[in-house]
Amino acid sequence: RKVIMSKNRSNTFWLSYSDLMTSLFFIMLVLFIVCVVKMKCINTQLDNEVNAKEEQLRKIEELNNSIKEIDNKYFEYDEQFKRHTLKDIEVSFNTYSSNINDIGQEQLDKLLKAGQAIVRFMNSAKNKIPEAQYILIVEGQSSKDYYTRNYELSYERALALIKFWSNNGIEFDTLGNCEVLISGSGQSSKFRVQPDVRGNKDNQRFVIHIIPKPGIIE
Repeated sequence: RKVIMSKNRSNTFWLSYSDLMTSLFFIMLVLFIVCVVKMKCINTQLDNEVNAKEEQLRKIEELNNSIKEIDNKYFEYDEQFKRHTLKDIEVSFNTYSSNINDIGQEQLDKLLKAGQAIVRFMNSAKNKIPEAQYILIVEGQSSKDYYTRNYELSYERALALIKFWSNNGIEFDTLGNCEVLISGSGQSSKFRVQPDVRGNKDNQRFVIHIIPKPGIIE
């Protein structure tokens, strides 16, 4: 009897051990499958995020390059300052003046057409890149004569251009993708006509900057 009982206990032990190992194997198999599925999901998520970021970068690059499509009849790219500037339009106010009529009629006609070119560009950009936004900065300047009102005067010169455009039916704020900023840099701007010396009337002017901004790109 003792021998038989010993054999039965031995068989029961090995059966229990076998069941335990089978259960552990099953648990490990399930954990392995869960880990594989989880890693696949994580990799898919990472791939989606990378693709999304690449798409965002592509759109940002497209937005930055879009400004190159502005009418080159009125604007040209300045390689030194990495910006577009008015082309073949001479702007010069009289000393201490912000009267837009200081600029000859021929040049005013060109300025009007330049404003209309900006509107066409904004409308075209809106169709191509709906989420795109632009900042239109009109920066007034003054000659280096250390006049005490140079900042105010330069701002008034920039404002004079905006009013001129507005009086001729050009309202950038209604376009939906253009924010207008009017500024006056006095005699301190880096983008100036050389030689930048006292009395150089070529700096009694305004300059136009069109800067793209990404906004929310999805």
